[in-house]
Parts: sequence; C-alpha cells; structure tokens
Amino acid sequence: MLYAMTDLSTALRPSQLWKQLPPDRRLLAADAFWRDDNALAEQAEAVALIAQRIKFRLKSVQAMPVEKKARQLVALPAASELVAARLLVAYHLVHQRPMMARFLDALGIRHEDGLIAEEEVTAPPADRLRAAARTLAEACPADDVSLYFSTLLWQDPETWGGLADLPQPSGTSPAVPPQRA
Repeated sequence: MLYAMTDLSTALRPSQLWKQLPPDRRLLAADAFWRDDNALAEQAEAVALIAQRIKFRLKSVQAMPVEKKARQLVALPAASELVAARLLVAYHLVHQRPMMARFLDALGIRHEDGLIAEEEVTAPPADRLRAAARTLAEACPADDVSLYFSTLLWQDPETWGGLADLPQPSGTSPAVPPQRA
C-alpha cells in the first residue's frame, strides 16, 4: 500500500531526520561526515559541540581518530540543522550512490555516479517524478527511499518539492521510522 508524503511545511527537518535514524546508520553517516572534505565548517561546529560535551579542548577532539569522533557525534543529544543536513548528505554520497544514480537514471537526469552533472536542474514533470519514485520504491528498501526523498526535499525544495506529494512505500513514515527497540 502507498500513501503520500507530507507537504514540505510539515516534513521533518534534517535534525529530526538525524534523530530518527537507527544507531547503525547514524554511525555510518557520522563516519562519512568526518571524511567529507567539503564539510569543514560543519565539522568545526561538531568539534566544538563534542569538546563542550566531554569537556575536552578543541585540539584534543580534532586529534581524535575518525571512528572516535563519529561515536562522539552520534552520542550528542542534538545536532544543528546545518550539521544534520551535512550528515545526511555525507551518508547518501558514501552509502547510497547506487540508489541516487538509479533515481536520476529513471528521471533522465545526467549524473556522474549519482551526482547531478548539470549546474542547474529544473523540477521534473510530475509524471516522470512519480514513475522514478515508483522505480526506486520497487528496487530499494522503503526506509532508504523515504530518507533520500526527505533529504532531497530539504536540499532543494524548488526542484524536488514534487516529492512531497508522491506516494511512499508502505511501512515508512514521511521521513524515516522511529528507532526500533
């Protein structure tokens, strides 16, 4: 059974999506985040938050191995919208490239390994977006598709706003399901 995602005004923010990710995916995202050369500003913010939480100097946190910083980041009670958004992007770039590529292929959008090749992308027509979403939903886990669509919505609502009205596979929330015990 399918149901529609919520509209953008009620969609979950990146920090809410981050909080709802299962611990194993949060750890994967945090590891990807610390290895992302394009996340320096967000990493500096995260270093400061970790240092404050564990009462370490900034330099001590910066010197930690990536794995330890990833665990510390996952243990933070909250992340800012900027840090959470970068965590989600890093997760997708490292762990969900095939899914991203499949979606862009289904839309007929040129890309390089899941990254859009064009500088400007226009919003896909509703029928193509619906067909591409269905293709992805049939090929990938529902939670992954839902998280990807929610991330796209927050990254670029003008281009991907049509995703807010599209059906999602049953068994998912408009973002990702709450953590399971």
